[in-house]
Amino acid sequence: MIVTRTPFRISFFGGGTDYPTWFREHGGIVLATTIDKYCYISCRRLPPFFPHKHRIVYSAIENVSFIEEIQHPAVRAVLSWTEVTEGLEIHHDGDLPARSGLGSSSSFTVGLLHALSALRGRYASKEELARNAIHIEQDILKENVGSQDQISAAYGGFNRIEFSRSGSFTVSPVLVPAERLTELQTHLLLFFTGFSRIASEVAASKISNMKNREKELCRMHDMVQEGIDILQDVNTPIDEFGELLHQHWQYKRSLSDAVSNSDIDAIYAEAMAGGADGGKLLGAGGGGFMLICARPERHQDIRSRLRRLIHVPFKFEDSGSKVVLYQPNGL
Repeated sequence: MIVTRTPFRISFFGGGTDYPTWFREHGGIVLATTIDKYCYISCRRLPPFFPHKHRIVYSAIENVSFIEEIQHPAVRAVLSWTEVTEGLEIHHDGDLPARSGLGSSSSFTVGLLHALSALRGRYASKEELARNAIHIEQDILKENVGSQDQISAAYGGFNRIEFSRSGSFTVSPVLVPAERLTELQTHLLLFFTGFSRIASEVAASKISNMKNREKELCRMHDMVQEGIDILQDVNTPIDEFGELLHQHWQYKRSLSDAVSNSDIDAIYAEAMAGGADGGKLLGAGGGGFMLICARPERHQDIRSRLRRLIHVPFKFEDSGSKVVLYQPNGL
């Protein structure tokens, strides 16, 4: 039995510039962190005593004889690409719902790749996990997804992730005093809007409109370094980070009509009326989780205004995808 634990992520600035359509022409950069909410994948070789060869358990249960029969797209793609021949039982559990803007799909793909590698007794580096997950999602599944989620899930931590025109990426931990990161964390609130969306569909509308939004995407690109500068200058009020998030959200909303809607706008307006400095909808848009940045003394009023939503306390994490149980010969 192998169990992997892979974190979800929060992206602050630069989202959109991590799509190959953009960074292969302009380069890209994002500022993101992983949080202590995880995707768990358990994987074991299935003993040959059952009428099925593979058992996949997630929000549905699949018992199949052939990989091609698997309905879960990522499981089918990963097992096929890794040329699995033995019978497997795979279980998925997540701390937060899927399709919520926290990179859960990529965390799943990274976690499954990690589990299969461990089951075969192979060490998989963070870079290998990230690259393979990007390949699975973009090249095999042909999903309209960026490249930051897979990297954050594999590496973990608070990072500046840069994408070159050649397709390579560089992960640089953001060097910030621990007290400063704690200060930022105490200013952040995470709320579930109550509705989910398929990120690939929202992203498709953004990608098709990128040529018309070069000015906005270039500005979002620049905000990454501005955000890092705010964090690294301990004399700068952390409120400015929230104000920059507000600016980023305005640009992000302009990328496509599918990014926001009247319900999301109303939630954001309530948070701002409660004293928030800024915030943004996480992920491609259209639903999922909203991040709010505000002084701690304003949190109670904001939570009261958004009491119909689920508030999710969280902390930053820096471990990335990990094997938390390793019993390769166990049944």
